[in-house]
Amino acid sequence: MASGLPLSPDAAAQAARTIALQMLEERGRGAVLVGVARVDSALEHLLQAVMAPGSAKADGLFLPDRPLGSIGAKVALARRLGLIDSGVERALTALRKLRNAFAHSAESASLSDPLHSGRLAGIYAEARANPLWGPLEAVLSAQPPAPQGALDPALRDYILLITILVAFLEATAQQLTPYQPPVVMGFSGVLRQEPAG
Repeated sequence: MASGLPLSPDAAAQAARTIALQMLEERGRGAVLVGVARVDSALEHLLQAVMAPGSAKADGLFLPDRPLGSIGAKVALARRLGLIDSGVERALTALRKLRNAFAHSAESASLSDPLHSGRLAGIYAEARANPLWGPLEAVLSAQPPAPQGALDPALRDYILLITILVAFLEATAQQLTPYQPPVVMGFSGVLRQEPAG
């Protein structure tokens, strides 16, 4: 559950740097699947930060066959709750489609393929406005070449996008507290709740 304490800019930058360097270990299909899984987990944390705890220790709300088990359902709910803006919603939707294309392709898929690069071009343009993009790009550029060779620009941009999304979704979750509605329906009627605090 969220701590309610804001993440300092230095802590956010360090968390983003760690994510970016971990993502460097992945290539091809694995990079896409791992990246979207990390975003999905961060999105789940964001939603949990505003929800009251479940009545059971593990109520299963986020399990794959449950209402919030898909990334699409999480994106829709986060947007409807006003937790993400329309640009982030577009990015998350594009990543969901990308993940599905990579997961269900029998052929070797590449982020450089025109279909995928075209889907992400506008998202990258928006994400480049984030103040962490430039410093993280410098961190990735300074890394020695991996055994698989130099870092492909398409993979670099993908890693930067994933890193920024995860870091900021997590930072946002840390600043939220569970929502408490002003009234609750009970069998005795509509009950007004006192604000927590």
